[in-house]
Amino acid sequence: MAQFIPGHIQSAAEATDAGEPGASPDPSPFDEEAPSSIPPDELERLHGDLVGALKTVYDPEIPVDIYELGLIYKIDVDDDRNIAVEMTLTAPGCPVAGEMPGWVQNAVASVPGVGQVDVKLVFDPPWDMTRMSDEARLELNMF
Repeated sequence: MAQFIPGHIQSAAEATDAGEPGASPDPSPFDEEAPSSIPPDELERLHGDLVGALKTVYDPEIPVDIYELGLIYKIDVDDDRNIAVEMTLTAPGCPVAGEMPGWVQNAVASVPGVGQVDVKLVFDPPWDMTRMSDEARLELNMF
């Protein structure tokens, strides 16, 4: 698969203040240093569509979507609109560890105009509750 630099889309976990309680889950959508042949308005639309698709995937043990939980670490889009996602789980022993990457792949692949989708499960850095958005904290009564 191609190198995924041109259209890097930051995830909530990559935002400079993502670890701060109350951080927004919607960081700047693009890596300004990574030029892309995809027009900026199309990348913006794609970013919204990808986030929307990711928000349809839920951890079955927690009533919050995986994007708001902060489980999505990175989303890269290459010039051919192939998508690479790095994600984690709330714990390495999560009962759906073998299934959730497939759910993410299916959700991202459902976005119109997307090419191949590669989902990589990572555990570094480990997930912790500071990665959750305000929306997730509110849903879980964690304020």
